[in-house]
Amino acid sequence: MKLSPLQLARYQYNPKLPGMLRNGISEICVSNGKATQSVADQEKIQALFPNTYGKNEITFQKGQNTSEAKKQIVGVILSGGQAPGGHNVICGLYDALKATNPENVLYGFKGGPSGLINDDYLIFDDAYINQYRNTGGFDIIGSGRTKLESEEQFAIVADVCKSHGITAIVIIGGDDSNTNAGVLAEYFAAHNTGVQVIGCPKTIDGDLKNEDIECSFGFDTATKTYSEMIGNIERDANSAKKYWHFIKVMGRSASHVALECALETQPNICLIGEEVAAKKMSLAQIADYIADSVASRAAKGWNFGVAIIPEGIVEFVPEFSVLIAEINELLAGEKTAQFNALPSWKEKYAFIENGLTKESMAVFAILPENIQQQLFLERDPHGNVQVSLIESEKLFSALVKDNLAARKAAGSYKGKFSAQHHFLGYEGRCAFPSNFDADYCYSLGYNAFMLIQYGYNGYLSKVSNLHKPAEEWVAGGMPITKMMNIERRNGEDKPVIRKALVELDGKPFKFFEANRELWAVETCYTYPGAIQYFGPTEVCDLTTRTLALEKA
Repeated sequence: MKLSPLQLARYQYNPKLPGMLRNGISEICVSNGKATQSVADQEKIQALFPNTYGKNEITFQKGQNTSEAKKQIVGVILSGGQAPGGHNVICGLYDALKATNPENVLYGFKGGPSGLINDDYLIFDDAYINQYRNTGGFDIIGSGRTKLESEEQFAIVADVCKSHGITAIVIIGGDDSNTNAGVLAEYFAAHNTGVQVIGCPKTIDGDLKNEDIECSFGFDTATKTYSEMIGNIERDANSAKKYWHFIKVMGRSASHVALECALETQPNICLIGEEVAAKKMSLAQIADYIADSVASRAAKGWNFGVAIIPEGIVEFVPEFSVLIAEINELLAGEKTAQFNALPSWKEKYAFIENGLTKESMAVFAILPENIQQQLFLERDPHGNVQVSLIESEKLFSALVKDNLAARKAAGSYKGKFSAQHHFLGYEGRCAFPSNFDADYCYSLGYNAFMLIQYGYNGYLSKVSNLHKPAEEWVAGGMPITKMMNIERRNGEDKPVIRKALVELDGKPFKFFEANRELWAVETCYTYPGAIQYFGPTEVCDLTTRTLALEKA
C-alpha cells in the first residue's frame, strides 16, 4: 500500500506527555484527592453502585512507584462513533504497558463491545501498532454501538476475560459507552472477578465534559476540520454574493461544536440550542431572528450569508422537544413494530394523531411532510428519535423563506433569497488528529495503564490543565460514578453520565454573544484554513477557542 507523504510524516511524530508521565514508570506515584459523589440523585446512584461509588479522585505525581509488580493482560475496545485520536489512545496504552513489563499483553477486541461478547480479538505487537500512530479513524480494531447493559452480557464478558487471563478492560467511548463501563466495573467488583475497567473520554460533540474532563478527545480536530470547511464556504459566499448557506454541524444534545465553529469563523448566524431552550423560542421566532439578518444584509445589497445550525437544535425548541418526548413515549417498547407495520403514511398519520396531545399535534401538523416522516425514522438504541436525521438546516431555510415572502408582501423586504444546504458530520470524525489531539489521546492511553497498574476500577482516565503546554498537563483519574445522574431512557429510569451543555454564563458564549449582532449584519468572516501539523507551536499546538476562553 502506497502511503501519502503526510501519513509517513505523522508516523514519525512523537506525542508529548504530561511532565509527570515523562519521569518513567518507576517514578510515578499517586496523590489521593477527596471522596466523590454523583452530580445528582446521590442516593439512587450509590444504591446502584455500592462497590464503586464515592471513591477518591487521584492525581499522578513524581515519586516512588508503589504499585504491585505483576504481569498485566489488558483488553481494549473502541465504542460508538469515530473521533480523531482514538488510535493514539491505544498506542499510549500499549507503550505504557510494554514500558512497565515487556511481557504484558494488549488484546484489541474487534467491532466495539460486541467483540468482547463474541471473543473476537487480535493481540497487538509493535509492527501492527506502528501502522496506526498519529492517524485518524478507528480502523485499528473497528468500533460498534452494542450496549453492555444486561447481566447475561456481563457474565459472558467475565468468562471471556477469564479465558484469556485478562486483568483489565479499557473502554474508549462517549457518555453512553463510559456509563456502560461504569456498570460493567460495578458488576466485576460485585462478583470478585479481579478485572478492572477504565474509561477514556471520547466524543467530537464535546458534551462529555465537567470540572475534571476539560475536553473530550476528537473535539479539537473535528471542529478545526469543520471550521476550515465553513471558512471555505464563507469565502465562496463572499465571492459569489448570491447564496445563503445553511450549515448543520454535529451536536445532537449540546451546541459545543456549533459554538466553537462560530468562534473560529464568525458567521452571520449561529443558533445555540441551550439559548433557544432558555428563551423558550418557538420555530417562528427562530425563523424571524434569521430573517432579520437576511433582510438587514439585503438592505446593504448583500443577498448572501452563512448560518450554522447544530444538528440537535429542534430538540431545544420547547414546543418541538415536547413533541419529540411524546413521540418517544408513543413508540416505546413494542409500539414501534406496531407503527412500522402500518402500510401507508395516511394510516401512520392517524396513529400519530390519536397518540399525541392536541398541542403537540398542532406543532406536528405545521411541519413539512418530509420533516414529519423524518421524526419516525429508525430509533436510536434507547428508542428515541434520532434528531440527527432531521434536516433542520432545510427546515429553517424553508421557514425563513416563508417569513421573507410575508415581509416582501408587506413591502418591508426587497432582497433576494436563495439557500444552499450542507451537513458537516462524517467529514470531521476520522481526520488526521491535530497535534493537540495526538498528544492528548496518547496521554489518556498512557495514563489509563497507570490507573490499571495501581489497581483502580470504575475510573475515567483524565488529563487536565490542557490550555497549557503538554509539559504542564496534569494526569490522574476520577470515578465514573461522579458524572452520573438518573435520566428517562426508553420509558425507564437509567443511571447515565450527565451530558455537559453550553453554559450561557460561560466565557465562550459571552464572547460570542458580545459580537454576534455585528457579525449578523456585517461581513466579518474569518478563514481558519487547514490544520497545521508542522511549524510554530503557537500555530500547531493551538487549543480550541472554547478552551482558551474558558481558561483565560
